[in-house]
Amino acid sequence: MRKFFSNRRLVIIVVILVVCFGLMAGSITMRNRRNTPPLIQQFGNDIVGFADSAVALPVNWLQTSFSSVNDLMNTYSENRELKQQVTDLAQTKVRNQALAHENKQLKQELKLNNSMTDYDTVTAAVLMRTPSAWQQQLVINKGQSSGIKKNMPVMSNGGLIGRIAEVNKTNSKVELLSDTSESSNRFAISIHCTDGDVNGIITGYNASRGELVMGQVNSKAKLKKGARVTTNGMGGITPKGLYVGKVARIGKDDYGLAQKVYITPATNFNDINIVTVAESASQE
Repeated sequence: MRKFFSNRRLVIIVVILVVCFGLMAGSITMRNRRNTPPLIQQFGNDIVGFADSAVALPVNWLQTSFSSVNDLMNTYSENRELKQQVTDLAQTKVRNQALAHENKQLKQELKLNNSMTDYDTVTAAVLMRTPSAWQQQLVINKGQSSGIKKNMPVMSNGGLIGRIAEVNKTNSKVELLSDTSESSNRFAISIHCTDGDVNGIITGYNASRGELVMGQVNSKAKLKKGARVTTNGMGGITPKGLYVGKVARIGKDDYGLAQKVYITPATNFNDINIVTVAESASQE
């Protein structure tokens, strides 16, 4: 009897194992044949997917927003730096242009100083020009303490521009060649021609054409356009040979009796920043 029950247990165990293996094999076979999972599994998957979406959506939005804000801040910072660089470049460009212009003028002044071996020279900068007297005068930053004296001729960019009209301790007033007032002093000049020099004085200034005027020319010498004009040294105050400009054209006076010579100045009177004051060595 005991042996029978023992064999019966064995049979039951074997049957259970066979059934389990059969169910497992059937489940695997059905899973492989189905295109979709069972309904319960689908429901569970949908719940999990919805939960993932609900969590992922705000997380992704926060990540995107943070990334956008970060990019915006970087763009703002880069834009500010670029603006600063553009401003610095613009300032540098303007400064370089100003330095180049000043350097050119200083080189011209240096060349002038080296060529004026018979004169003492003082280089000065323009301090002020008033709009109301723009064509009449300017103020320079050298005065009596630098050896400046009244009536000394003043040059710029290689050409005569005027003379010292007033001297202070640390600055001086320059009367320009373009000053047309009756009280202004006139320079004695010479026009160099092939058949002899023609002497005269500067009698006026044509502001509309930017030309100096040499009036009352009675010489029979043949004047030509482009002839060189310099100071002739008459009067003993202004050194001889200071360059004034070139003959631009030749006309007649108001009565048609004498010639009137129009001279293109060597220097643009509207653009004067550096000047050279000249003094004849014999004056000391």
